[in-house]
Amino acid sequence: MNAQKGFTLIELMIVVAIIGILAAIAIPQYQNYIARSQVSRAVAEAGSLKTAVETCLLNGQTELGTGAGQCNLGATGSNILQGAAQGTGVAQPAPNTGVPQVTSPLTATTQINAQFGNNAATTLSTPAQFVRWTRDANGTWTCSTSVDARFRPAGCVTALANGG
Repeated sequence: MNAQKGFTLIELMIVVAIIGILAAIAIPQYQNYIARSQVSRAVAEAGSLKTAVETCLLNGQTELGTGAGQCNLGATGSNILQGAAQGTGVAQPAPNTGVPQVTSPLTATTQINAQFGNNAATTLSTPAQFVRWTRDANGTWTCSTSVDARFRPAGCVTALANGG
């Protein structure tokens, strides 16, 4: 008697088909996960500038820069954002990185805008989406974004356009 050794062609084809089906489901879910995590990251990176903005406003520093009496936000480059460093004497971020943009001069209703670009997920960078923190005159910060609802973190509302 000869014992069967190995797999038949049909068994191998079934395994390949199952792997293909699983990959067809997993890859889009993974891309969604990446986009959601990048939106959360942008919210945090832009939000980290709120403290610097508040400190500058309390000290009466409304112009951005590193000079005497100016506000140095201390923003660091992010590979998922686009935007140049702001202010006189502020070092530009490394190539293929960007920093959130802050309305200048600083006012009671300052905005911090983080626009996706560089290495951000394609669904976030084409066309470029954004995350925005807006301060009201009472000092309360509100998060808004233009990204699709499935990527939006809780607590961030829909922004209708880049200006609103």
